[in-house]
Amino acid sequence: MPITAADIRREVKEKNVTFLRLMFSDIMGTMKNVEIPATDEQLDKVLSNKVMFDGSSIEGFVRINESDMYLYPDLDTWIIFPWGDENGAVAGLICDIYTAKGEPFAGDPRGNLKKALKHMEEVGYTSFNLGPEPEFFLFKMDENGEPTLEVNDKGGYFDLAPTDLADNTRREIVNVLTQMGFEVEASHHECAVGQHEIDFKYSDVLKACDNIQLFKLVVKTIARKHNMYATFMAKPKYGIAGSGMHCNMSLFNQNGNAFYDPEDPRGMELSQDAYYFLGGLMKHAYSYTAITNPTVNSYKRLVPGYEAPVYIAWAGQNRSPLIRVPASRGMGTRLELRSVDPMANPYLTMAVLLEAGLDGIVNKIDAPAPVEANIYSMSSEQRRKAGIIDLPSTLHNALKALKESEVVREALGEHIYTNFYRAKRIEWQSYASFVSQWELDNYLHLY
Repeated sequence: MPITAADIRREVKEKNVTFLRLMFSDIMGTMKNVEIPATDEQLDKVLSNKVMFDGSSIEGFVRINESDMYLYPDLDTWIIFPWGDENGAVAGLICDIYTAKGEPFAGDPRGNLKKALKHMEEVGYTSFNLGPEPEFFLFKMDENGEPTLEVNDKGGYFDLAPTDLADNTRREIVNVLTQMGFEVEASHHECAVGQHEIDFKYSDVLKACDNIQLFKLVVKTIARKHNMYATFMAKPKYGIAGSGMHCNMSLFNQNGNAFYDPEDPRGMELSQDAYYFLGGLMKHAYSYTAITNPTVNSYKRLVPGYEAPVYIAWAGQNRSPLIRVPASRGMGTRLELRSVDPMANPYLTMAVLLEAGLDGIVNKIDAPAPVEANIYSMSSEQRRKAGIIDLPSTLHNALKALKESEVVREALGEHIYTNFYRAKRIEWQSYASFVSQWELDNYLHLY
């Protein structure tokens, strides 16, 4: 049942809510919020879309002479956080951004995803589902409350306590998520020391992206409670696996899962729509990587040897290509894109992935043959003969590809594209001119 304004007013009183967080995301994917007291007067403003903020202070939003922005809360995102203090509870709503003229703001990532969903409906589909698998590291804090790179466990994949000393932290994160309405499906230690994964049930893509943002907030909050620092940085430590956020996607129409066809002549039980969607994902993969892997650090993860995908190919059970088709069929038929990392803005990521897939369907871009061999063990000549190309190896190369892609740029809209591209060019230029410790270690004494 949809949540109404009356429901929210009642819960504010019944659960002693004293503050409201009006949350939204900037273009880089950072969660922002305006916190206001939950008085009757302020609640009236919230529920009538009258709360304003200064958009010129937010990365990539607007210039100072266009700064007035309005927060339009999505009532279905109403949530009461399971933490508070003697002053009462804190609740939150995720908001869309509107201009002073009452129009959706072109720089709002959440609103931009809604635009892609509208296009999906025009093409003939009813919903797009996402099941994310976000990974993160837990590091110790120093005596000043700053994060270190020291972990407090020696755990490996699926290890149990006492080897995995972060088990209690993960368990509390799961309990808090459950209280907030998440349906957690799995929680376990990942491959690298200090690395963890918590998976929650798929949902429609807009809700799933909201959940990713809330998930990050919860993980970081509970970690600090345990004097630990949670980071979603893709590759915080050299020599171990980085953190990804595999995205399991499925498209639905009035008949159910549009990716499933038990009569598939290719024997995969995939529909022609699935093959076309897959073809679109593969055709545009080089171009959307700047969005799915948006930082200099992202490309330290996308290297051979750590199970992260490096090559543009697809397969069934083989985990070395970019896209995998998990074994589940029927309603669970889905495509798993393995390159996305948790530094990505989920709203922008899913908008470009959806539009890439829809381009495949509309223009009948069929998927190539699957590659079931271990691509990591193939030579460059073998990959070339198989038509397998590498993902971009740097943010610089990814940005060049983004600039040349009409489909991905249209998926972002001109405002988001322009501001994202500008910010990331500055990031790359800053990185490229920085003298690293590696350079000093290798060159200072030699030359």
